[in-house]
Amino acid sequence: MKLVICEFMDNASVATLAAQFDTLYDPTLVDRRPELLAALADADGLIVRNRTQVDRALLEAATRLRVVGRLGVGLDNIDVPACEARQVAVIPATGANARAVAEYVIGTAMALLRRAYTRSADTAAGNWPRAALSDGCEIAGKTLGLIGFGGIGQLTARLAQSLDIKVIAYDPLIAADAPVWKNTKATPAKLDDLLAQADIVSLHVPLTEQTRHLIDQNALAKMRTSAILINTARGGIVDETALGNALRLGQLGGAAIDVFAHEPLAAGSALSDAPNLILTPHIAGVTTESNVRVSALIAERVAAQLK
Repeated sequence: MKLVICEFMDNASVATLAAQFDTLYDPTLVDRRPELLAALADADGLIVRNRTQVDRALLEAATRLRVVGRLGVGLDNIDVPACEARQVAVIPATGANARAVAEYVIGTAMALLRRAYTRSADTAAGNWPRAALSDGCEIAGKTLGLIGFGGIGQLTARLAQSLDIKVIAYDPLIAADAPVWKNTKATPAKLDDLLAQADIVSLHVPLTEQTRHLIDQNALAKMRTSAILINTARGGIVDETALGNALRLGQLGGAAIDVFAHEPLAAGSALSDAPNLILTPHIAGVTTESNVRVSALIAERVAAQLK
């Protein structure tokens, strides 16, 4: 059995797989598409993150492929119907990086609300911007609005509630009388009501035709001018041009964006000069601990599928 791993994975899990299968591990192979397709010609398994496009061309090159392991949860880089048609199992690492994402949401929300962590150079230079940084806000007592209330959203809710944050959530796939609302002590809300009421809006939905540009100019206009927007879900859910404009015009308090419509984010993008903005390179779910959990889970499940 041959296994190809073309994006980074925890070394211990790679070693576990290499002890069982003929394993090619090259985390830079994702950037050399012709070589990747050639390596897959006789491969039975493939492990990817979010950058590898598991499309029809790849599947046609990988005629022996039986399983694709996804080191993460989003599947928009994988043609799932095409995999199903070829009886290729697709295995995401559901739940393994939830804690990392939830902590990112809370941490960046606190940083943006406090507004105190952007002037280190001024302080070191003796300018002492105490007055300018004295209007930050505490997160306790704020309202967190979660758009999407699956596993990551629910964990984010629990962390938020431990800090005395009120949680409301919008998820059209969950009935208003579903037990999850009572179990999590979160309040279901309509989308427009959530946008109007929340001090922090955090996105936890997949990218689909229904969610593409869900947060556009109209949605941003419904938010409080002091509100914070956080996107750790998928690029394309937020209209980046509209967000950049809203921040520059003072129509939004701030934003933390970890995912983008096109990655890597190009220099000079619509977000490049916007104020009160934290940009990170698709790492909300990637920590030392989550990488170990995600890698171990996928190694175990891919190995089971190949045996």
